[in-house]
Amino acid sequence: MSKVKLIVAKGENNEIGKDNDLIWHLPADMRFFTQTTKNHVVIMGRKNWDSIPLKYRPLSNRINAVVTHNKAFSHADCDTFHSVEDAIAHYKKEEDKEIFIIGGAQIYKYCLDHNLVDEMLITCIKESFDADAFFPTFDQSSWTKEMIMDYKMDEKNKYDFTVYRFEKK
Repeated sequence: MSKVKLIVAKGENNEIGKDNDLIWHLPADMRFFTQTTKNHVVIMGRKNWDSIPLKYRPLSNRINAVVTHNKAFSHADCDTFHSVEDAIAHYKKEEDKEIFIIGGAQIYKYCLDHNLVDEMLITCIKESFDADAFFPTFDQSSWTKEMIMDYKMDEKNKYDFTVYRFEKK
C-alpha cells in the first residue's frame, strides 16, 4: 500500500504563495520536487492546478489529480475528485506509485487536520516573504525529523534552503 506524502517549500514564516503563484525562483528545489515526484501521483487543489503555467500543465511524467468542490470541473489532462480521501483511495492500490500532496494551502491544512499524511518533505527557505498563502503549523512532536539536503545560495538560487523529511511517529 502506497504511503501518502506531502511536499512543500515554505519561507521562514510558513509562506508558500502570493496571488496564486510561487514567491521565489529556486531551480535546485524545483529539480528536487521534479525528481521526487516523477513517475508518481500528484494530488493538488484546483487553485494549485490553475496556478501551474499552461506550458507545464499537466506536470509531465506524473499522474495529475485535482481535488475540487466544483462538480462541473473536468479537464482532459488530469483526474478529478471531489474529496482528498477519494483521490487517495483511488491511488492507494497502485503499489509502484507514491502519492504526493502538492498543495495548495487549503489542501495541506485539510490533510494535516485529518491525519491523511504519512511523510512530509519540507523545503525551508531561509528568508521571509510577502505572502497570502501559508503552510499550516503542525505538532512536530508527532513526527521524526531528518535533514536530507542543505543548499547554499548560488548564482541560480537566490536563497539558502534546507530540505527535511518528517515521518509520522
